[in-house]
Amino acid sequence: MTIEISREARQQAITSIERYFAEHMEERIGNVAAGALLGFFLEEIGPVVYNRAVADVQERIQARVSEVDIEVHEEAFGYWARYDAQRKKR
Repeated sequence: MTIEISREARQQAITSIERYFAEHMEERIGNVAAGALLGFFLEEIGPVVYNRAVADVQERIQARVSEVDIEVHEEAFGYWARYDAQRKKR
C-alpha cells in the first residue's frame, strides 16, 4: 500500500526537511532533493509507522468491544424484582 499525503502536507514536509538540513547539517538541501527524500521516507519507513498505528487502533477497538457487554448489559427477568420493590415502597 502506497502512503499518500495531501499536496499541502507534502509541501509542509518538504519545507520542514529543508529547514532541518539548514539548521542541523553542514550543507543545505534543495526543494527537489527534499521532495525525493520525503518520497523515500514515505515508501521505506512510512509503512512501519502506518502498521504500528493500525495495530494501536485494533488494540483500542478490541478493548472497547470487550467492554460492550458491561456497558450495555441488561439483567434478564427483572420485572418481578422491580414490581416487588415498587410494592414495598407503597
